[in-house]
Amino acid sequence: MSRLSRRRFLEDSMFAAAAAVAAGGVRASAADEPQSKSPNEKIGVACVGVRGQGKSHLGAYASRNDTEVLYVCDVDEKVGRERVKEVAARQGREPKYEQDLRRMLEDKSVDVVTTATPNHWHALVSIWAMQAGKDVYVEKPVSHNVSEGRRMVETARKHGRICQTGTQCRSMKGSIDAIEYVHAGKIGELSVARGLCYKRRPSIGPKDNYPVPESVNYDLWSGPAPVKPLTRRNLHYDWHWMWDYGNGDLGNQGIHQMDLARWGLGTDGLSTAVLSYGGRFGYEDAGETANTQTIIHDYGDKTLVFEVRGLETKDLRGAKVGVIFEGSDGYVVLTDYTAGAAFDRDGNKVAAFKGDGDHHGNFLTAVRSRKIEDLHADILQGHLSSALCHLGNISYRLGSKIKFSDGEMRLAGNDEAVNTLERFSEHLRDNGLALDKIELGYGKELRVDPEHERFIDDSQADLMLTREYRAPFIVPPAGKV
Repeated sequence: MSRLSRRRFLEDSMFAAAAAVAAGGVRASAADEPQSKSPNEKIGVACVGVRGQGKSHLGAYASRNDTEVLYVCDVDEKVGRERVKEVAARQGREPKYEQDLRRMLEDKSVDVVTTATPNHWHALVSIWAMQAGKDVYVEKPVSHNVSEGRRMVETARKHGRICQTGTQCRSMKGSIDAIEYVHAGKIGELSVARGLCYKRRPSIGPKDNYPVPESVNYDLWSGPAPVKPLTRRNLHYDWHWMWDYGNGDLGNQGIHQMDLARWGLGTDGLSTAVLSYGGRFGYEDAGETANTQTIIHDYGDKTLVFEVRGLETKDLRGAKVGVIFEGSDGYVVLTDYTAGAAFDRDGNKVAAFKGDGDHHGNFLTAVRSRKIEDLHADILQGHLSSALCHLGNISYRLGSKIKFSDGEMRLAGNDEAVNTLERFSEHLRDNGLALDKIELGYGKELRVDPEHERFIDDSQADLMLTREYRAPFIVPPAGKV
């Protein structure tokens, strides 16, 4: 056992696994976190899923003097072995390569596991790692469905693990300052938080049967999901638009802005009702998820509205991928991960927010302190924000196709919802779509029990809070983590 592992064992014996974390709580400073200079305190890291975002994980830990990447794990052997060489060149020592993460989890020298796999693997990688005594940094969304997220929280608390969510905005000074401005009441009474994911997404090509790359273990790639023929040209990345593996742009880019919106609202749970509408417009391809979608979460006196637009679109109050907080005395616009501004009711800028941070460094600070409250994005926060995305997709998937003109009739009486639909429709017309020639996927209006994270009197919707798992890749049920 390494010196760090021995120290961790002693600290863990005193660790209060069920410590409560205040919703949205952050440390005062978002500056780069300090690095330990002691070679005896070097943290051993294993990175799982390293093709895309996982490559940035490798860069973050291979470039520090208080961490060492010990393992590179990826089901695509070609990608994994390339990353091994890149890490060796950066940190001076070559990490081991594993295709199956389960072998890597047996190594006691691994203190931390980070994961940037496809969404359908996030929960299982994290749960297995925490059960093996590792701390975890998991990319967003933390889960593929609502139940998985709650099991991750349960696992972290039961086993006394530190688990950070990859919602990096939580560590950015610009975001922190903007949220504090809203919470201080400086735009008056907050009524609406509007998340925006206006991000152009092209067609992923026709649906067909495509060969799986020879370097990929497709059984491991599929993991908890059923093993199905590859129906899209690109195995990697385009899984985001397939329901078995991804959650659309709502759970891809949008989860960052969903998290900011919920944080700004100051809510520590799910909404009491949800409605989503949208569709996959502008092209026909192998993709299944919506490329244009609106989600409306009801919090009683407050509303969280989320808008996904995958076609060309103009900005809204200067933001395309951002969040707008609308208050009685003004509004705040976050235009990216690190910057934003506040405006009065007449549109005059009255404050500006800017500054980045060190999200991975914040995670390592908590790994050393063993204090959940040191985390900027504890797994509980990641679960709640991810769950809001999943609830929206459940509403959408349980809906039916209607005429666009019928959509406004159904939303009548809710001015916010009607205005959002009008801008939604304008966006489609600007892209050359005739609304009388296409149909709107109008979701099922669902009532939610936030305390138990279930729907009210809707067994059909409840079934979609989890999934059927393929043995042996099974996320454990409640109480069995």
